[in-house]
Amino acid sequence: MENRKDEKKQPILEIDRLIHEPSRFLILSLLYVLENAEFLFLLRQTGMAQGNLSSHLKRLEEGGYIDVTKEFVGKKPRTLLALNERGRKAFKQYVLEMKKIFDGLHAEINK
Repeated sequence: MENRKDEKKQPILEIDRLIHEPSRFLILSLLYVLENAEFLFLLRQTGMAQGNLSSHLKRLEEGGYIDVTKEFVGKKPRTLLALNERGRKAFKQYVLEMKKIFDGLHAEINK
């Protein structure tokens, strides 16, 4: 019986924790549908504080999921963020894994 419980928990234990954190999931969801986004756009869309957003973006960049480009437009700095190929692949995989987990829960509930 305990072995069966471990099998049910296994998929959730294997999900990508970097993506699973709600704020990072929100950021990646936005970047998934956009070619790129400015920092200020993400700040408004997520409702996060500037430092909090910066922290999550740093983790995603260090994880190899996003590319950060800093440039100047005139004299104003601009930070562009984009989901790179590795991040896009990881996000798709995460969504598929979560779908499997929810499908399994749905099957258990409807027994």
